[in-house]
Amino acid sequence: MRRLLIIGCGDVAMRVVPLLRGRYVLYALLRERERFAALRALGLKPVWGDLDRPDTLAALAGLAHDVVHFAPPPSGGLHDTRTAHLIAALAKGKSLPQQLVYISTSGVYGDCGGAVVDETRPVRPQTERAHRRVDAERRLRHWGARSGVRVTILRAPGIYAANRLPLDRLERGTPALNAEDDSYVNHVHADDLARMVVAALRHGHANRSYNAVDDVPQRMGDYFDLVADEYGLPRPKRIDRAEARRTISPQLYSFMNESRRLSNHRIKRELKFALRYPSVRDGIAAARANLRDA
Repeated sequence: MRRLLIIGCGDVAMRVVPLLRGRYVLYALLRERERFAALRALGLKPVWGDLDRPDTLAALAGLAHDVVHFAPPPSGGLHDTRTAHLIAALAKGKSLPQQLVYISTSGVYGDCGGAVVDETRPVRPQTERAHRRVDAERRLRHWGARSGVRVTILRAPGIYAANRLPLDRLERGTPALNAEDDSYVNHVHADDLARMVVAALRHGHANRSYNAVDDVPQRMGDYFDLVADEYGLPRPKRIDRAEARRTISPQLYSFMNESRRLSNHRIKRELKFALRYPSVRDGIAAARANLRDA
């Protein structure tokens, strides 16, 4: 049976596990030993290591036929040293992985002024966090081209699910932008992203990026209004950009300052992918239905 290594065991990774269990021997890199028992109960084989400490990663060399890399970059700087350490550890094996799927972010495109964006658009990162993602993508692409490892990149936008909605933000009353100032945002349901990972393992092309996104871009404020209406919360107050710059945290405002509408034609055509939740409205309706049935 093929062996698959998961790097970064967060929410989406745990949604991938049941889709692959029984088809792979599943390994997971963890730095928290207290999670070992829980992951073993899910059928994974934990491997202790820390991407910030390259001396702890020796066990990864030659371990897996395929790798799925969910781990985020460090919290500062322009470079993803964690991905650099991962590549160095994997490269030391007598046999290299045959494929690596990396979950990146659509933030690598920067602000596109609301334009429709496909994967041929050059990256233009505008924040440090986006620069770190671009650095990770470039490192992985160069390694894949040199080594023959098939590197596939999924550029995910805002990931949502029943447990990943901005309810706290709405309850705090954080404002949104006026319609005339608002930016387009894109989303993908966490379950659909997990299924996209499986599709990338089956059909992903070498050194190829894919917009991992649903069908319906929308204005950011409209997204918050939709969630508020569905969960019986007040809609956020609308403000102009000048007030937003004065009153909203720089990190949050940076998200408001980028607008793009992502095309998902490539993921449908090349990865043969069919969305379960084509829009946020579909995903939230399903979550509400499940809550009523529970």
